[in-house]
Amino acid sequence: MTRLSDEIIALSDEYVLGLLSPTEAALLEEIMVRDTELAQRVGRLRDRLLPLDLSAEPVELPDGFEQRLSGRLSTEPQLAAIETSRVTAAQPANLPVAPKKWVAGLMAASIAGLVAGIGLGGMQEAPDPKVVAVLVDAAGVPQAVIDDYGNDTAMVRFVADISVPADRTLQVWTLPSADMGPVSLGVLDGVAASRLSFEDLPDPNAEQLYEVTLEPLGGSPTGRPTGPIIGKGFAADQI
Repeated sequence: MTRLSDEIIALSDEYVLGLLSPTEAALLEEIMVRDTELAQRVGRLRDRLLPLDLSAEPVELPDGFEQRLSGRLSTEPQLAAIETSRVTAAQPANLPVAPKKWVAGLMAASIAGLVAGIGLGGMQEAPDPKVVAVLVDAAGVPQAVIDDYGNDTAMVRFVADISVPADRTLQVWTLPSADMGPVSLGVLDGVAASRLSFEDLPDPNAEQLYEVTLEPLGGSPTGRPTGPIIGKGFAADQI
């Protein structure tokens, strides 16, 4: 269990206990598809809690419970401080601990993608990606999300704080097949959400590898990844 970060472990506990919001749960489930160790941990914990689930009697909430709870939450100093500081990433009200940075990042990334799609399409919905890949670092912490639309266009959005030295640049790669080898999808100006355009690549498929590396200014001098890997992950079908 050493590969999983403490934050991911805590999130998996809350997932099994039903304490995550639907958005958080969906994001964790997407990571579990790619991370066997995390999925196995969730399965073991569910097995341990099954007797408790079966023995628990359903209890109806008393009348007015939601109103009283909302009133108490509105007077909590911590929530008042959050409101005062105008946090831009909306946080679910049912979180039992402090807001989770990676969840907020993924939620913000999703919103950024929607806004970009609306802006480019004149209030039209953004097209559905054919595959989505969540790129994680060596500790299993999400760093970026890539939506590949299958028409020589993709979107990359970073969900973690990434420091890029002045003499380095970020570059996005994919591995369409072993015969083709890694192919660059583009060099990034920074960590802002970016639309990638490329040519002559086959449609993306499930399990296709994507990664972001740190390269010299202007991109890899060899046409292949040379720098350290910021994050990598395998695609999941969306269509």
